[in-house]
Amino acid sequence: MDTRLLELLVCPVTKGPLDYNRETQELISRSARLAYPVRDGIPILLENEARTLTDEELGL
Repeated sequence: MDTRLLELLVCPVTKGPLDYNRETQELISRSARLAYPVRDGIPILLENEARTLTDEELGL
């Protein structure tokens, strides 16, 4: 994932920052508790495509 692109992208729900997880190929929105998939290098920033993060994944 291009770091310049990551700096520009925000969570579509909260408008907050996103973190990239290389292992799962997901963009993480901690404030929305959602993980958006990255498919073939393209972030899929649709709420209905995202999965809900567990407390363990958030480190809570």
